[in-house]
Amino acid sequence: MWTAEKTKRGVESSQKKLRVLYSFPLKLGAARVCTTAWHQVDGLAAAGADITVFPAAICRPLPASVQVRPTLARGKFRLPNRLLGRMLYATLHDWTVARRLKKMAGQIDVVHTWPLGARQTLRTAKRLGIPTFLERPNAHTKFAYEVVQEECQRLGITMPPGHEHAFNKRFLRHEEAEYALADHLLCPSDFVAKTFSERGFPTAKLARHQYGFDDQLFFAGKQNAESGRGLTLIFVGGCAPRKGLHYALDAWLKSTAHEKGTFLIAGEFIPGYAEKLSAQLAHPSVKRLGHRSDVAELMRQSDVFVLPTIEEGSALVTLEARGSGCVLLVSDAAGAICQHSKNGLIHQARDVATLTEQLTTLDKNRARLQQLRTASLATASEITWAAAGRKLLSLYRDVVGKKNPA
Repeated sequence: MWTAEKTKRGVESSQKKLRVLYSFPLKLGAARVCTTAWHQVDGLAAAGADITVFPAAICRPLPASVQVRPTLARGKFRLPNRLLGRMLYATLHDWTVARRLKKMAGQIDVVHTWPLGARQTLRTAKRLGIPTFLERPNAHTKFAYEVVQEECQRLGITMPPGHEHAFNKRFLRHEEAEYALADHLLCPSDFVAKTFSERGFPTAKLARHQYGFDDQLFFAGKQNAESGRGLTLIFVGGCAPRKGLHYALDAWLKSTAHEKGTFLIAGEFIPGYAEKLSAQLAHPSVKRLGHRSDVAELMRQSDVFVLPTIEEGSALVTLEARGSGCVLLVSDAAGAICQHSKNGLIHQARDVATLTEQLTTLDKNRARLQQLRTASLATASEITWAAAGRKLLSLYRDVVGKKNPA
């Protein structure tokens, strides 16, 4: 029978701070996924989670409420990642976290892990009856390897040895074991979830969350949609076949936008890729900027952000571009948080004809460009890191609530 006392306990339980162990096998707060993980922890703390973080090392302070206990660093000393190699480094971290988790039995409600550094931690959590989440910052690894290899073959180039998207059988086997051990795979986009469901993973195992952008750094500029001036298009990211820059260049030069406009490319090219695209890159409307540290300002000076990627998790640059006032022009594999024709334009990966048409539309119809920009900025507050933290904490609570109903 449901009693008043049970109701009271249920309310008290829902008000308790959820105790989260967050394990990250790299240098928290450094570049790329290290930045993603830092913002995720910061957002969770702001949302009210009680977090203990085990990073391999840390280079950016977190709020005082977050307990930080590095596994492979003490003070200024840090075990060298490059010397040990990525796999051994992650394995040592995982072993350390698993050992510490054993001693924390009864003190943790949820365990959140990252790829390559999770197997032992996930096993220990399972023995202790703690729900587990494994972050999936990209699509299923086998899918990613396959589509990148296929794209390289189309272009006649090979990925550099050791590149994260160069096929690695050992890494794949390790990550597939982690998939099996985790209770839930954290998928930041429908695209990522689809690459797992197509390989037989049950829907109940695929937990949809989202990433965010730093609204203190990325905010709208004074872009205007006046006709008569050239359109400014920007691409930001590693210049490699996976990102589909070659499709963007094809579409740009086939559209009317290149006649008066400028295509900015901010990012470093992998060996051999720029040579394949040399004729397109030589066009006077295309500007190669190399690696840039002023991406936020470049975005504020641009009208449209393009990402015709063939494989992604949920590209952070698409969120940052929206926050900066750019209209998104992205593929259906970008994992971008936008609605086609409402606050952005989406095309099927590798569909140059549609991308060309969309560029021409935005070039010729500036009222449409402004309409999309206004709609995009109107909901940008829903995709900040603070919003992402609240959503992730709510997801944790749902899982814990089902496991331990009041």
